[in-house]
Amino acid sequence: MLLFENISMAVSGLLANKMRALLTMLGIIIGIGSVIGIMTVGDSLQSSVTESMQSMGANNITVSVTTKDEDDETDGGLTRLFMPSDPSDEDLLTDEMIDDYRTAFGDEVYAVSLTESVGSYTAESGGESAPVSITGVNNEYQAAEDLELMRGRFFTDEDAQKGRKVAVVSDVLCDALFAGKEPIGQSFTVAVGTNVYTFYIVGTYEYEDMGLGMFSSDTPTTSMYIPLTAAKDITHAAKGYSSITVVGAAGADTQSLLRRTQGFFESYYTRNNAYTVSASSLESIVDVMSEMLGTLSTAIAIIAGISLVVGGIGVMNIMLVSVTERTREIGTRKALGATNGSIRVQFIVESVIICLIGGAIGIGVGTALGAFGANLLGYAARPSVRAIVVAVSFSAAIGVFFGYYPANKAAKLDPIEALRYE
Repeated sequence: MLLFENISMAVSGLLANKMRALLTMLGIIIGIGSVIGIMTVGDSLQSSVTESMQSMGANNITVSVTTKDEDDETDGGLTRLFMPSDPSDEDLLTDEMIDDYRTAFGDEVYAVSLTESVGSYTAESGGESAPVSITGVNNEYQAAEDLELMRGRFFTDEDAQKGRKVAVVSDVLCDALFAGKEPIGQSFTVAVGTNVYTFYIVGTYEYEDMGLGMFSSDTPTTSMYIPLTAAKDITHAAKGYSSITVVGAAGADTQSLLRRTQGFFESYYTRNNAYTVSASSLESIVDVMSEMLGTLSTAIAIIAGISLVVGGIGVMNIMLVSVTERTREIGTRKALGATNGSIRVQFIVESVIICLIGGAIGIGVGTALGAFGANLLGYAARPSVRAIVVAVSFSAAIGVFFGYYPANKAAKLDPIEALRYE
């Protein structure tokens, strides 16, 4: 009951001096608003970057053929002096290795994506043209890269086995070559060196503009996917692969799968003096980036939190003034039997109330500013619950810390001297 009386008295005192109370709270409002605003922008940026990298396949594992370290216990150092800059057919990952890998890991692997880059060329049809970047892929590429089709289908094993010149292209290419027509089944040509190849569209996907061509009126270069066998026929590439992408099944431990995948493929290169394989994923990069962004936003928030200390000094100052103004009141209460503890609690409660009200206003201001800043940068606003909890707790702690000295000073006043104070 005494606590409620102290709160009621504190609120009455603040209402009696509204302007002074508001100016006193200003430092707390600015400090908490700054902390929450910065943390909101930081968390929004961190979440957006993480989601973007996850959408790029952060859990995918890339297995690549690489040169061995010079300190390997082989004669690899001497071999590398005379070896070609690129691995030979014998050094590449083979279909047999990949089949053995699928058998060994079974349900742990969702897909194995294989690609072969053909290059950038121009697609032509009926006097119209559009630039394309051609990549040969297997039929598991769609699942690995989460490629959604607007129309048609993706490649099948039959397409690859029969060497069909079919293609999955963007809606941008379709609009450029076949405006107003149904693209599925349409044909177009691509000149690669002295050879001209005819492709038939079996599927289309929606092109996502990354903002790189926003100031250009030209048709952007979009990706064109063809069966892997067709790509190798065009490039006359070796049957093997310098790198593959493994997609773990849902719920799989990416780091564990990465280590075991690397160990599995390394076993094929124990007698290769020049080359081995390495496995990597974006997940570790995502973790490091998230940690860096979190640390940066926290550091900036701590710097902004210095204004909370300044606000706390302002609270202490106004509470000292309040003690001086209410000296006779304190003397009267002590003469009527009020203990030092009750006087101390009264002023501490008043200090905490000032900080909490300032903190509540600061939360509103900080959340609004954080949302505005995040939207201005193009990220979805995510108010930082952690920052709100910390800010409220800190504001209450400031009320206690900076209110204790004035409260203790009031509690130690001599009642007779206090009553005689003018």
